[in-house]
Amino acid sequence: MFGRILVKLLRGSRGRLSVALIAVISGAAVISALLNLDLDIERKLTQEFRLLGANLVISANAGSASSAAAVAQLPSEATSAQPGLLDEKSTLDAIESVPKSDAVVAAPFLYLVARSSNQPVVVSGTWLDETRKLEPTWKIEGSSVDSRGEDSRHEDSRDDSSHCLVGRNVAAQFHLFAGSPLDLNYQGRRAHLTVSGIVDSGGPDDDQIFVNLPVAQALAALPGKIELVQLSASGNPASISAYSARLAKVLPNADVRPIRQVTEAEGALLNRTRLLIVSMVLLILVLTALCVLATMSALAMERREDVGLMKALGGSISRIVALFLSEVAVLAAAGGLIGCLAGLALSSWMGQRVFSASITPRWEVFPLTIGLMILVAMTGALPLRLLGKVKPAVILRGE
Repeated sequence: MFGRILVKLLRGSRGRLSVALIAVISGAAVISALLNLDLDIERKLTQEFRLLGANLVISANAGSASSAAAVAQLPSEATSAQPGLLDEKSTLDAIESVPKSDAVVAAPFLYLVARSSNQPVVVSGTWLDETRKLEPTWKIEGSSVDSRGEDSRHEDSRDDSSHCLVGRNVAAQFHLFAGSPLDLNYQGRRAHLTVSGIVDSGGPDDDQIFVNLPVAQALAALPGKIELVQLSASGNPASISAYSARLAKVLPNADVRPIRQVTEAEGALLNRTRLLIVSMVLLILVLTALCVLATMSALAMERREDVGLMKALGGSISRIVALFLSEVAVLAAAGGLIGCLAGLALSSWMGQRVFSASITPRWEVFPLTIGLMILVAMTGALPLRLLGKVKPAVILRGE
């Protein structure tokens, strides 16, 4: 009997209930989309910030050069025994020994200022395949170098040890293009290279020549030595700081430091974005509750006669109120479910527009959104409690 009455109540007030249903569906759609975005935003922001390059640097001490700009201040006649060098194998083995649940890209670097056509130029020796992962925004005219120079002993691999990448400004200065020969001279040691591609980064990389690490080590007469390691570790700022602390423990003689501008900007942006999402969710919940409140207030006035008749027939106040609240709960659950399905499409559209990638659907959003909608609808159904004060005698007299 309870169910039959509930169905008739839903059918008998389709006009007013449809307004509340539309409000619940709209609120649930936006809330589920925002919750999907909130649950996935950390991964998306991490992916976007990884486009900025490395967020961790390991060097021998705090005073060692950490960028080509610093190395460029060194005279080309500097001695090969530069201070602040790390052992390549032990440093990279230590990095490999530290567990990290998220992806880590690491590239060692050795900088020197060599000469080409009797003009100084910054040479960066590195793992060109890993550096390409560190700098995904690079635009390369020509072809990239995908090996580290030590794979040329295999018959089926290209000898990339003599290939290099040249920054846009260096290419313009020396009139280089893909396929051009390039000779480097450092303290009487020479390297004969072939330009594989021209790098356009829009930054300081445009003023450098990138060679495989063994080439730079041979020029500097520093076999097995590196100046620093750049790492790009995914995760939030807290996990990156924890990872940095673990690296510092296994590398006591090295200086392990996050690049604060990147990690702090990522953390600040994540916090502000989440604050915006939470504020929007709260605002939508309030607006949905107000819409349901207005609809239920009008509905309560219309049902005074029904309530009076039910009470006159012996219906208890608790059962009558439970009947109307069940009506509101069914309305909220149905609207929440439909809104969640619409929210999946909305979150996918938001992900494509903001991050150019789809947002991963989170199914835990469904029960959370439906629960919120039921809670909001119950809050908006408070006027139905006034029906308990209806006096049957007054209603039956037509007053």
